[in-house]
Amino acid sequence: MKKKAQKKPKKTTKAKKTTRLESLSQTHGKEETDFKPTTLDQIWGDDGKAKYGTLDEGQYKSRVEEMHFSDLKTHAVDIGLIPVDDRQLLTKRVISEFRRHCNNYTVPADDVNAQVDQVSEKARKILEEGK
Repeated sequence: MKKKAQKKPKKTTKAKKTTRLESLSQTHGKEETDFKPTTLDQIWGDDGKAKYGTLDEGQYKSRVEEMHFSDLKTHAVDIGLIPVDDRQLLTKRVISEFRRHCNNYTVPADDVNAQVDQVSEKARKILEEGK
C-alpha cells in the first residue's frame, strides 16, 4: 500500500495586538477589601476560614445538610455548642453560630466618624451639650 502524503497546514501569522496605556492597570500590593479588620488576628491576615472552611453561608448550609446526624453532633461540639437530639434545632444553632462567626469578619469599612460628619449642625449642637 502506498502512503498518502499528508499536507502540512499553512501557518497563519497573527497580527500583534497593540495595547494602549489607558487600558493598562497597575497593582499596588494592598489587599482590597470592603471590610475593616476588628482584631489583631485580622490585621495579621486571618480571614476567618480556618474554623468553618468557608465564609459563604450557602456553601456551609449545603455541607451541614449533607452531614449525618452523628457527624453534625461532633461538628457542633467542635465549634463549642452543646448538641441536642433534634436535628432541625441543632442545624439552626450551628448555622446561627456560623453567622455570628461571619459577622465578626465582615464589619463594614464605613467609619463611624464619617457617619458623624453627615449629622446636621442642629443635631450636632444637641449632641455636644453633654460635653
